[in-house]
Amino acid sequence: MQENSSQQDQIVMTPGKRTANSTIIMVERRPMAIKDEKENVHVAGGAHKGIVINKNSVATEDDPTPVQLSLEFCVYLVNAATNIHTKESRQLRFWFKEAVSECEQPKVAQEFFKKLVAPFEFPRDYVGFIKKIMKLMQQDYPTLRKIEVELKQLGQSSQPPPDTGMMDQDVSLTEIEVTSTRLLEMIESAYPNPLSVSEMARQTQSETQKVSSLLAELQASGLVKTVNGNESFTRVVRNENKVKVVKQMPKIVKAKQPTIAIITSQYCEKLAVDAMMDDQETFVRYTTVGESNIYTLGNIGQHRVVCTKLPTVGHTREALIASGSTTTRLLGTFQAVEFVILVGVGGGVPHYTDHARHVRLGDVVVSSPIPPKKDIYTYCELEPVKEGQTQMNPVYETKSWAPPTFLLQEISARLKAQVEDDPTQAVWDKYITEGISKLSKDGVNFSRPPEDTDKLYMSLGGSDVIEVTHPTGSSENGRQPGKPVIHLGPIAAGRQVSKDDQLRQDFAARFGILAFDMEYDAVIESVYGNRKDSYLIVRGIADYKDGSRKKDWQPYASLAAAAFTKAVICSMNLSNDD
Repeated sequence: MQENSSQQDQIVMTPGKRTANSTIIMVERRPMAIKDEKENVHVAGGAHKGIVINKNSVATEDDPTPVQLSLEFCVYLVNAATNIHTKESRQLRFWFKEAVSECEQPKVAQEFFKKLVAPFEFPRDYVGFIKKIMKLMQQDYPTLRKIEVELKQLGQSSQPPPDTGMMDQDVSLTEIEVTSTRLLEMIESAYPNPLSVSEMARQTQSETQKVSSLLAELQASGLVKTVNGNESFTRVVRNENKVKVVKQMPKIVKAKQPTIAIITSQYCEKLAVDAMMDDQETFVRYTTVGESNIYTLGNIGQHRVVCTKLPTVGHTREALIASGSTTTRLLGTFQAVEFVILVGVGGGVPHYTDHARHVRLGDVVVSSPIPPKKDIYTYCELEPVKEGQTQMNPVYETKSWAPPTFLLQEISARLKAQVEDDPTQAVWDKYITEGISKLSKDGVNFSRPPEDTDKLYMSLGGSDVIEVTHPTGSSENGRQPGKPVIHLGPIAAGRQVSKDDQLRQDFAARFGILAFDMEYDAVIESVYGNRKDSYLIVRGIADYKDGSRKKDWQPYASLAAAAFTKAVICSMNLSNDD
């Protein structure tokens, strides 16, 4: 019935207000009324029947209904004759039919926008752009009543736009000139395992002499030190003089046995968690064969915790499987552990139209189920495309996990609800501030980056992207400037899915995913296999991929995740054995 009704409507385009650098165009759904061509009015026929172009640029009657939802994005236009680049804002304002509920409106607008800017199908000219809006409105979205389009030029430049796509692309080590910063990242990633000079030279395809020279600079700065007779290097850590190198972990008395294990992967994640702990002691179980392990024991609130860092190098499946083995050793070493929390960075799933569901940089996503499902973490692979098929409707091969008990999720939900009622209850904001201060004394900066570095892009296919403005709302979902918003929902991983804009959005929509991370399925499988009934994944959002791309947001995102983790732990009751 809805389709027949929409076929009887006309989609009418009318020019609106125009200034020196802006144009407004209205596209409205009207009952079939204009049947004959009139002066400056074109009524289309054939395949475009129902489309009306009103060329009269007259002031239209004000709609008594205020705009119900808006979305803005920017494109870069190039004049082929002058090679001048123009940045243009395009704002879409939506009005819906009365039958569309307020909670459904963002979903409809988001789907409309994604079809409008679909990769390789985005109209490169104004006529095509407006025409596509009209055809989508006519054929696929009968519940849309009106769309107002405002095109505004923001500035011109003879220089090409910044390479906005590169920040989210996978870049091979061989494509990056080796620097001391890059070597430090490699050493921190491998920690507590040392890296040899020859291995670093091999990975970066650089001369050993150049690598040695850069390492000497890092050593002079007090950031790295040599082991194994100067053949390998490892990171100099905070309170280095208090780190105990052992062949086997010493026996820990029952009163100091940790009941909570916190697992991190990146160096900044480990620093962030350590900053939440009191009365720390760190042990490095060093071995020349196999993986070394680092365990930091301390107190968070009234609870005894142990934090480890997975000694991974790169993103290979072999390295991540080794992380599962490290997790098994951790839980075997500390058998009193009842709860496991994976803390670190991840990539947020943006919602282009709904501010309440939009995950931004610096926010925190806590792995929680969406009823009636119980899954909190999903690993995804794509099924191979068979001959004669296309990848238009991808088939996903997934494996999901759900903890036997949801105590940690229930505590997280309670903390989030308390803050929604009273923002002053966000104790993690205080923990973040304290953490930034504590870490700055050790010469590391975990401050929140400037808000203007939180850019949101959407791929148009190939190297073309558009910049999308973050959605806003009347209440901003309780968002306060410079502070994280806590989101509850499933987290996923899978390199094929996370690195492709369209696949990631499609998979997230199908499974309700709020964040992606760097493939911790082997770790969670180990937790599950060791019969730990209560576990949680907490991800601070560092980019819009999987957390590995935007280095400038990683420290703060790690700290935000660690701070919320501390809030959860401090809200837990002591076990009967304590």
